[in-house]
Amino acid sequence: MTARIVVRPYDPAWPAEFREVQALLREALGDVAVSVDHIGSTSVPGLAAKDVVDVQVTVEDLDDPRLSSAMERLGATPTDIRADHVPAGAPDEPEEWEKRYFRAPPAWRPTHLHVRARGRANQRYALLFRDHLRHSASAAGSYAAIKTALARLHPDDADAYYDVKDPVCDLVVEAAERWAAATGWTP
Repeated sequence: MTARIVVRPYDPAWPAEFREVQALLREALGDVAVSVDHIGSTSVPGLAAKDVVDVQVTVEDLDDPRLSSAMERLGATPTDIRADHVPAGAPDEPEEWEKRYFRAPPAWRPTHLHVRARGRANQRYALLFRDHLRHSASAAGSYAAIKTALARLHPDDADAYYDVKDPVCDLVVEAAERWAAATGWTP
């Protein structure tokens, strides 16, 4: 059984909770991690979100054996999720959307651990999405309204929730690409 989908108002504790997780990951991963970033809705001040901190660990090599052993020492569990949603019209090279996904240790606050390779489309997508929502209050507000409605309409159906949410994210990223080009944004 999957957890009920609940979108709640922004919690100002989320950034500090991320920093605690970030410190644990940095210590365990050492130089395997190029960066450890707070992504997703909880990383956008004021944005309603599920109470789950999304973390992107950027690495040079998804198959570096030190990655799995470090995650295992932390108590994180690997899953069979090996790729992200591919946006319509995006590069369809599978390696651009490949990732590793780990379940956080049970003692941690609810956290999603996404591991992506530096320079790949999915690694950039998560950072661009976050930064654009931080920049655009109207995009963030509209996105929050959609997520809140989806959680109300499909609280027990994650497939239905993501079937709508993923293409909405793609629309946000399309606007974010124009913003990035106009401002010179880079990850």
